[in-house]
Amino acid sequence: MRIVLGVGGGIAAYKVASLLRLFTEAGHHVTVIPTEAATRFVGTATWEALSGNPVSNSVFDDVHQVNHVRLGHEADLVVIAPATADLLAKAATGQAGDLLTNTLLMAHGPVLFAPAMHTEMWQHAATQANVETLRSRGVAVLEPATGRLTGSDSGPGRLPEPEVIFEAAMALVQGQADYQLPLAGRTVTISAGGTREPLDPVRFLGNRSSGKQGVALAVAARNAGATVRLLAAHMEVPAPAGVEVVPVETALQLREAALAAAADSDVVVMSAAVADFRPAEVSDTKIKKRDDSADPVITLVRNPDILHELVELRNSAGHGKGQQLIVGFAAETGDSDGDVLAYAEAKLERKGCDLLVVNHVGADKVFGQDTNSVVILSRSGAEPQEAAGTKTEVSAAIISRIGFELNHVSPRA
Repeated sequence: MRIVLGVGGGIAAYKVASLLRLFTEAGHHVTVIPTEAATRFVGTATWEALSGNPVSNSVFDDVHQVNHVRLGHEADLVVIAPATADLLAKAATGQAGDLLTNTLLMAHGPVLFAPAMHTEMWQHAATQANVETLRSRGVAVLEPATGRLTGSDSGPGRLPEPEVIFEAAMALVQGQADYQLPLAGRTVTISAGGTREPLDPVRFLGNRSSGKQGVALAVAARNAGATVRLLAAHMEVPAPAGVEVVPVETALQLREAALAAAADSDVVVMSAAVADFRPAEVSDTKIKKRDDSADPVITLVRNPDILHELVELRNSAGHGKGQQLIVGFAAETGDSDGDVLAYAEAKLERKGCDLLVVNHVGADKVFGQDTNSVVILSRSGAEPQEAAGTKTEVSAAIISRIGFELNHVSPRA
């Protein structure tokens, strides 16, 4: 098989030498095209020695062979590693300033990008939009690994290990185009933020939810290949690019939106903090505080149990027939009658959802924070799964579990 191995200008370029060795030892003919910046990290002599082929990054070398056209035409596979933010941007916008970007435009076979960059660069809206553009064109873009980066910090942005890239490339050539996108072709509805229940035109009953976890889930689901619909209650963070946003305010509005969205969703994730109660009456005018008036008495009524309704709808004929995966969230506090997990297990049984993501909340826990620690409970009786770290990392674990459930668990009765 003829492989073009494009090398981007990042410090992870040194790891690509091992990837090249894997390709050549498997019997493949590899042409390495480093960017000019990549040669500052690993020289052309290394690539030539390991590949057994001449190496160039200029369209003006061997002009008589028209390499900027020929290499892309002849390649059975193009792999870009590390795929820097700059290379992703150039590929997404169709730039052709050197031999590698010209080859990408001429490629007829499958193309695989293995990104590596700093976390903030990977998570930047521009990079995510470029990744979304490439994926929409049928290009495979791996998720970067999470771990120690060049400096002292860590997070998503590490180049996947050479063995992972190699296996992904072989699977891509064999037609398993969606292997790295566990939710490809799926529609996922996610609720996020906190509902607000009005008392009058000025005041409301609300909660501390910032929407960070729900937005992180939407990003993770989008990056896993899903079509994502975000039911956005009050959030302190912006909705991510590349998802459909349905704004809601109250629990009743969220209920209406969730029931409508569930009709065509493969997965419904109810991560929003939904008010259990709402005022029985809403004043049309601001409730005044007067010295000659008694203190107001606010009567509360229960809001509908949206999660339970979704399960009942899913289980009814004509609404998925048990194929839809429903994920609930439980923000719990323990008390003298039981701990957090005890209450969560009872809630899982009561709600009937497939997975329940549980966290221990408080004034200084979870709400508004950038980190989280959760336990994922399953109705199937599987062992509880723990996930901790940034909300991005926790979301990746949750979406990975959802993908596993969809792809490995028998359909629900």
